[in-house]
Amino acid sequence: MSKVGKAPIDIPEGIELSLDDGTVTAKNEDGLEFTQEYDRGFVTAEIDNDQLVMKRKANRKEYKEKHGLYRSLVANMLEGLVEPFEKNLVLEGLGYRVREQGNDLVFELGYSHPIEYPLPENIDAEVEDNDQLTIKGPDKQEVGQVAADIKSLRPPEPYKGKGIKYKGEEIIRKEGKLSGGEEAEIG
Repeated sequence: MSKVGKAPIDIPEGIELSLDDGTVTAKNEDGLEFTQEYDRGFVTAEIDNDQLVMKRKANRKEYKEKHGLYRSLVANMLEGLVEPFEKNLVLEGLGYRVREQGNDLVFELGYSHPIEYPLPENIDAEVEDNDQLTIKGPDKQEVGQVAADIKSLRPPEPYKGKGIKYKGEEIIRKEGKLSGGEEAEIG
């Protein structure tokens, strides 16, 4: 991860960035503010010519790992404040659908009852054609977690492919039981 850590992070226009005792704070023009803590025992952060540079304090393996990790977390935070991250989900199955109801999503997934899923504060969802869902938000980890939580409501099954899956995800299908026909030879 040391190659990742060495790359400076460009500070986008319209983003206010401040460093304070092991914390990077970024605020965009809309007033949305995020902070990312880092371990000052492993890395240091400096602002230099509209770039944020993270430097590690030693050349050992654990320092290199933390260097790349903290650099990636800060870069994702800045990227999310400029352009929100998104995950696309598809519902496959007869009668499977989703609709928005206030700040909640209501899923009909073949169970005897609809399932309500409340969306977190900074996460938005767009429903298309009752069977496609786009999750958007500035925090990459939170967007991924919400998408994974929704997918876990009805994971895709391997025989018919019914369930909730990511757009473009390939589901490995299994062959069902074969009926009669050939009997095993005992020999």
